[in-house]
Amino acid sequence: MMLRATDPQPAPASPVGAWDDSPCPLCGRREEELLLEAPDPTPGDGPALRFAVVRCKSCSLTYTNPRPDEDAIGRFYPPDYRPHRRPRKMRYAAPSPVARWSGRSVPERDGGLPWVGQGRLLDFGCGGGSYMKRMAEQGWQVTGLDAAVGAVREIQEGLGLRALVGSLPHPELTPGSFDVVTMWHSLEHVHRPLAILREAFKLLAPGGKLVAACPNLDSWAFRAFGPSWFALDLPRHLTHFTPPTLRTMLSAAGYRVEQVRLIRHSDWLRSSAKLAVAQGTARGWLRALTSKTLAKAAASLIHLGNRSDCLLAVAERPE
Repeated sequence: MMLRATDPQPAPASPVGAWDDSPCPLCGRREEELLLEAPDPTPGDGPALRFAVVRCKSCSLTYTNPRPDEDAIGRFYPPDYRPHRRPRKMRYAAPSPVARWSGRSVPERDGGLPWVGQGRLLDFGCGGGSYMKRMAEQGWQVTGLDAAVGAVREIQEGLGLRALVGSLPHPELTPGSFDVVTMWHSLEHVHRPLAILREAFKLLAPGGKLVAACPNLDSWAFRAFGPSWFALDLPRHLTHFTPPTLRTMLSAAGYRVEQVRLIRHSDWLRSSAKLAVAQGTARGWLRALTSKTLAKAAASLIHLGNRSDCLLAVAERPE
């Protein structure tokens, strides 16, 4: 089944529920052009649907359109969706100088987030809770928020930490009650990213920080693998950011952007190569990147060329 941006509306007999034909999530205009079409890489037992990724001609934001609406999107998350699982072992080690130089480490994710205010942290899209546990052990007052009921229950019962089911706004979260809001690969999953960022802005105390990581569409890996890029992950990834569009959206939400930098993920590169091989789209030497050693070496070179496939943004709510 093919869902194209040019179709007036999806077939009414669609087995996956209602569909959302959306204007641009950033500027609100309907001036999109088709960028590519790609299948769901985890279709389960049913037929693999193909989804359209479009780019706004006005602001250049790229997004999946049409896409399952907010009630239907849950059907595309398998029960064993990896980010919702809690690792069996939680071992944390400080990144080496080489790792920092090569772009592999994310200091904030490794637990080195500078202390802000009273140390109150909201992890939006908290998944299995490993990051929450890490920060709680360093003295942070942590709260998690996730749409996955099972993952939230695991955090509550297995880790003994505060976690809530849902999205933003949330009735149990009050304005100005957090010093840091983190979004580790969650912003690309929401239907209304600009609205979510504005709600997070309200939750921050003046001077509070937002830390967000998401895939970088303006990456070597996307250019090389196209529809087989691991971080495309349609239709779960709804917005596909580049450094300029992420900056623009953060600014539109009221933040002062401190930095947007690139982080390398050699495992993403290797996963892209494996997916391309499985889908029959791997060209020539790209097959070699299924090797862990070669993927690590290539990821370091790509990072030096400023084309890594992950973005990390830090922004502040002005005082």
